[in-house]
Amino acid sequence: MSNDLLFDFTVDKTAKKVFITREFAAGLSLVWDAFTKAELLDQWVAPAPMYCKTKYMDFRVGGKRFYSMVSPEGLERWALQTYTSITPKTNFQMYNCFADKDENPQLPGSEWDHNFSEQNGITKVNITIYNESLERMEGILEGFRIGFVMSLENLENLLSTLSK
Repeated sequence: MSNDLLFDFTVDKTAKKVFITREFAAGLSLVWDAFTKAELLDQWVAPAPMYCKTKYMDFRVGGKRFYSMVSPEGLERWALQTYTSITPKTNFQMYNCFADKDENPQLPGSEWDHNFSEQNGITKVNITIYNESLERMEGILEGFRIGFVMSLENLENLLSTLSK
């Protein structure tokens, strides 16, 4: 990560929330697309050595994304996202939960709120994640933190390639 770009990962266990702020040296439209188009999401969202594969994605209010992160051994960890609000280029919200391969949700899940802004060619993404269950949040937090940081580094590299 470029040293002059903001990155913050804060946990508030009392509120059952995770706050992530990350800046990227890329335009707003490109960063927005990286978060909202399956063909781009699949290139960055899984931490190595895993990879991501989207079975389907319908980015509209009420639409869903069903995808898995696949380990080098071929083990799949499925997730289901339902888009609850979309304001193009500035915000989208979704409900996220793990699922089985047949799309049966494994509750409880979490509510994600993504906010995007750009200033002087730097795009800032603020993500707030509300976890329905503190126990679930505590159980996945450390692995999530490590994996999400790696994924955001993947995104930075992808954006650098796409910006050329």
